[in-house]
Amino acid sequence: MARADAQGAGVPARSPRGSGLAPVLCVFGTGSDVGKSWIVTGLCRLARRAGLAVVPYKAQNMSNNAAVTPLGGEIGRAQHVQAEAAGVVPHVDMNPILLKPNTDTGSQVIVLGRARGNQSARAWFADDIAARRRLVLAALDRLRARADLVIAEGAGSCAEVNLRGRDVVNMPVAHHAEAPVVLVADIHRGGVFAQVVGTLEVMDARDRARVAGVIVNRFRGDVSLFEDGRRWLERRTGLPVLGVVPWTRAARIESEDGLPVDARVDPPPPAEPDRLHVAVIRLPHIANFTDFDALEARGVAVHYLARPRDLAPYDAVILPGSKNTRGDLAWLERSGHAARIRAFHAAGGHVLGICGGYQMLGRSVADPHGVEGPPGETPGLGLLPVETTLARAKTVTRTRGRLLDAPEVAVAGYEIHAGRTRRDPGARALAAIEARAGQGTADPSGEAEAEDALDGAISADGRVRGTYLHGIFDEPGAARALLGPLRPELPWPEDTPSPRAWRDAQYDRLADHLAGCLDLEALWGLVGRPELGR
Repeated sequence: MARADAQGAGVPARSPRGSGLAPVLCVFGTGSDVGKSWIVTGLCRLARRAGLAVVPYKAQNMSNNAAVTPLGGEIGRAQHVQAEAAGVVPHVDMNPILLKPNTDTGSQVIVLGRARGNQSARAWFADDIAARRRLVLAALDRLRARADLVIAEGAGSCAEVNLRGRDVVNMPVAHHAEAPVVLVADIHRGGVFAQVVGTLEVMDARDRARVAGVIVNRFRGDVSLFEDGRRWLERRTGLPVLGVVPWTRAARIESEDGLPVDARVDPPPPAEPDRLHVAVIRLPHIANFTDFDALEARGVAVHYLARPRDLAPYDAVILPGSKNTRGDLAWLERSGHAARIRAFHAAGGHVLGICGGYQMLGRSVADPHGVEGPPGETPGLGLLPVETTLARAKTVTRTRGRLLDAPEVAVAGYEIHAGRTRRDPGARALAAIEARAGQGTADPSGEAEAEDALDGAISADGRVRGTYLHGIFDEPGAARALLGPLRPELPWPEDTPSPRAWRDAQYDRLADHLAGCLDLEALWGLVGRPELGR
């Protein structure tokens, strides 16, 4: 049963057995991309199954893969996924600080769901760390006041000695909550013994005392062959190995930041005539690439292309979202991708742009205020009759509407952009918008201006389309309407189950997988609930 706080937070009401602040289980890592988000997602579903009111939490996340909460706040996509697995409504307290990299040394800063401008890494670490800790820990305690259990994900390695004094996401969270830490290591990348022992060796005694167990993740092969390795780790560290998690492809969970490990980047050209093939340009600052998970779930072959190539074998080319639209536009021209895309279109190919990709397909992108970098204007690909100006005010909304070319087809998704894109007079829009909710809506009274009642654009020849809607392929019928006509001879997969139901099934598969390889009695015992694992 969910209840809302004064801000409408969709956090489950605590069960009657709870009192005071809920315990916290910290899932930290020996490094980046060791599978922390994946483990937390599965544990959230397992705790939900056990009847706990559980919520996920990550004090600070660095990712261009974002999501929009029902109240219109931005959080990391991983915490949105974990909230789904936990069966709770996503809220900004679950990820109070989100850093969205837009250069190699700087990021846009999102605090409690709202953009606070750009900062360099040097400036970020020079800021008031104590105030930042108070902010993230207050968010944690608000979650603890409503839940039976909070599962807190760490960031990167929890033992970066040069950053320890400025840390707000790892050990300060564990100490504040007096929480046990489960250390996740990735055996797939090699050196798992050094990962675990080295992490513990460089910690100070107070931090080391918080670590209560180890999970060895991404094991390939016969797990029984690691039994001597398990015993060695336990003798050497004095900590229990709570599980060795085999590699699996049975559960497909949205990636936190980088492309999934099984994403096809620069693969051989398509050679399956009975499948629809889509090329997604792998931009340097690609954002929200989870837009394409729904296509892969329906059998579409999605190839990510970092290097330019002949695009003729593909049925469509997609320009995805970007956190630095003008920078990625310049990269498209320098790399040769832009010429390939124009040639593909000239030969009759279909091109789609989403968010930043939509902006790139127009004639120009102007940034007079330096929202994403130095002020200026960059020519676009010139394939859509639109021009974009980046504004200081950011649009962060959940949006729904209908395709104008097929009014019976509903579209829904979320918008995260700083641009205002204007179509030429008479140019066709992609969708009619029926509702927006969140930040930056043009008319908070609900009576939208004519321009804001429409989304996207379609070229005069009908072969280039753009939209601001992330997640547009999730809605039943939308993917079929947008891509199905490209290969009418192919049967389009049924839109059942829905992408939401499909994701829910993935969470159950992940929970089943973890239940088969983790010592759940010992793990839940760390937070005083060993009976949940029996």
